[in-house]
Amino acid sequence: MQPFALNYARPAVKLEATTPYAYDSGLQLNVLFDGRVAARDLALLRESGTTTSTAGSKTHFDD
Repeated sequence: MQPFALNYARPAVKLEATTPYAYDSGLQLNVLFDGRVAARDLALLRESGTTTSTAGSKTHFDD
């Protein structure tokens, strides 16, 4: 017998997205490619809503 949910399960869609920032482990912050702190770029925050990295978000829900 096949579980009901498997009738509707679909593979996850991989979205093509690039972020204009990268995590700097020395600063422990996300930085833009020109070296500025990403959290200080108000236009980026308005556009993306966040600059959260995956550094700790897998273990802490409030990162």
